Amino acid sequence: MGLKTRMQGFSLSKAVADSDDFAAKTITPSEQQADAFAPLLLKILSQVELEFKESIHSKLLDILDLSLISGIEEKEARKQIRAVAQKLIDEDSIPLNTQTRHQIIKEIEDDVLGLGPLEALLYDPTIADILVNGYKKIYVERFGKLELTPVRFNDDNHLMKIIDRIVSKIGRRIDESSPMVDARLQDGSRVNAIIPPLALDGPSLSIRRFAVDKMALDDLVAKDALTDYMADFLKNAAKSKLNILISGGTGSGKTTMLNAISNFIPNNERVITLEDSAELQLQLPHVLRLETRPANVEGKGEITLRDLVRNSLRMRPDRIVIGEVRSGEAFDMLQAMNTGHEGSLTTVHANNPRDALARLENMVSMAGLEMPVNAIRKQIVSAIHIIIQLGRLEDGSRRVISIQEVEGMEGDVITLSEIFKYQRRGINENGVVQGQYCSTGLIPKCMATFKQRGLAAELGIFTHHLS
Repeated sequence: MGLKTRMQGFSLSKAVADSDDFAAKTITPSEQQADAFAPLLLKILSQVELEFKESIHSKLLDILDLSLISGIEEKEARKQIRAVAQKLIDEDSIPLNTQTRHQIIKEIEDDVLGLGPLEALLYDPTIADILVNGYKKIYVERFGKLELTPVRFNDDNHLMKIIDRIVSKIGRRIDESSPMVDARLQDGSRVNAIIPPLALDGPSLSIRRFAVDKMALDDLVAKDALTDYMADFLKNAAKSKLNILISGGTGSGKTTMLNAISNFIPNNERVITLEDSAELQLQLPHVLRLETRPANVEGKGEITLRDLVRNSLRMRPDRIVIGEVRSGEAFDMLQAMNTGHEGSLTTVHANNPRDALARLENMVSMAGLEMPVNAIRKQIVSAIHIIIQLGRLEDGSRRVISIQEVEGMEGDVITLSEIFKYQRRGINENGVVQGQYCSTGLIPKCMATFKQRGLAAELGIFTHHLS
C-alpha cells in the first residue's frame, strides 16, 4: 500500500521512477558512519534555501496523505517522500547545486519520518550523548569529550515537533503543565526533554545513546577500565549471589557495568528488572522487564519505582535488578535483599563508596518511615556486599576507581574494606591520565562465600600490584 496523493495530475509512480537515480546518490546512514560529519551535514542552509525547503515541505504535505504512513515500511515511505520532493524541486526550477538539493530532500525525509536533524547523529556509532541546547546548538559527546556540531533545527517550533514525536510514541506528554519528561527512542536510547517555562533558552533535549554493541567484562578489560583479576573477582561475586551496588557520576559507565556483570547470573534464575526508562540489556533467557509510568493529564495513574519493587516481590524473582535507585524505593530494595533475593544489582549516583552509602541512607529516609539512623545502617550492612566505584576521568576514559566490601559496623559507622583501587599518578603531555590498578593487600570476607560455591580465586591477587 502506498501513500495516497491529494493533488490531481501528480503521478506518484512516475515520480518514484524518476527518483531512482537520486536514491543512488543520496548519502545513506551507513555512509554517514564513515565520517561523523559528512560534507552533507557540514553545510548550513541559507535563509533563502531554508525558506525554499519549507515551501517544498508544505507542498509535499498537501500532496501526500500522511495518515497512511504508519501502514508502510519506512524504506518505502522514504522512497515515495523523496520522489515527491524531487519532483516538486524540479517543477519550481530553483537553481540548487546537487549537494544542496540532496540535503534539502534528506532533511524533509527526516522531518516527516524521523527525528529531523538528529537522524544523522543517531547513526554515528561513536557518539555517546546528543545534547540539544535550544534549536541552534547541538553538542555530542564522543570518546568522553564534548564537541559542538554544525547540525541545527530551524526554530523552537521545529524542535518542539521532534520532542512531541519522541514522547508521544511511548504514551507520554510534554507541555506547560508538564514541562519535563523522560522517554526513550525505539532503539532504547534514553531521552530527557525540558521546555519553557523551566528551560529559559528554549526547549532542551538530552539523548543518552543506546549501546548497540553490548559490552562484556572482557571488553571493559580490553579498554583498560579494569584488570583481568578485578573482572574475575566481579564474576565470582555475581555467581555467588552477592548484592552489588554500582556507584559513579553521570556518564561514568554504571549501566554498562551492570549489564556486563549481569552476564554471569546463571541462566536458570528468574530476573526482574525495574527502571524509570528502560535501557538495561540483560542477555539472559528469563528476564522480565518493568518500567515506571508517569501520571496522566488528570494527575492519576502514576506507577513509581517503589510500586514496581513492591510488586516484583510477588512475582517470584530470584534476583531483582534496579536500573538506578533515587528515592524511597531504596528501602524496599534493601528489604528485598535482606529477605532472600540475593544477588541483586543496582546503581546510584555518588562520587565515592562512602557517599553512595550516605545517599542510600538518605533515600531510605524518603520512604516516610520513622527509622533510627542506626537501624537504617544495619539494613544497609546486611543488604549490600560489594560497592563498585566508577569514574570518568579528564581524558574521557572510564575506569573502575575502587572495589570495596561492606564489612559491618563499628559503633554507628559502617566499615568498608577496599579490595582493589586505581592509583593515579598524573597526566602526560598528551592529556592522558596515567596510573595503575593495584590490590590493597586485604583479603575480603566474601572469599569464604566463593569457596562455599566452588569458585576458585587465588589469594595472591589481593596482595600484589595488578598493572
